[in-house]
Amino acid sequence: MFKNPGVKWPIIIAVSIVGIIGACVWTIKVAINNPVEMSEYGMQSYHEYDRDVNDIIEAKIAFDQKYSISFVTPQITAKGTVVEYNLTDKSGRAVNNGQIDVVLTRPNENKYDINLSNPTVVEGRYIFAPVDLPKLGRWDIMAKVSVGSDQRYYNLKADTRNPNTFEF
Repeated sequence: MFKNPGVKWPIIIAVSIVGIIGACVWTIKVAINNPVEMSEYGMQSYHEYDRDVNDIIEAKIAFDQKYSISFVTPQITAKGTVVEYNLTDKSGRAVNNGQIDVVLTRPNENKYDINLSNPTVVEGRYIFAPVDLPKLGRWDIMAKVSVGSDQRYYNLKADTRNPNTFEF
């Protein structure tokens, strides 16, 4: 096609530059159409969580030395899920003066977050009002449990397609 090698290289370089620019435009378009969701593990931004991770771990250890928390919801379903926790001290007595804040969230989408607060407390059992989940699939159940100055985070993963599956 080109008999003079001096003409071929400028064309190859120009086509390469156009190809690289096209790949950059395509990458930016994909990134705009698929935004990254900020992780809120521990019910705070990952920057705060990373900065305070040692304090969070120490607080969890101190909490666990005094109290026991357990998730007692039998299953997570798309309609009418009632989230329940049982909070006791280490001797097994019910703790009714705790504060539990819960966020139900999708692992990759914050727009479906459901905040639960003000549970009904009966003998150490914290019962939240029933909620309908807007989508089937995986849900993260993140809770911040506080009793006085002691606090910890209690995070679970559940799936509405297989209601008896939990990951602690």
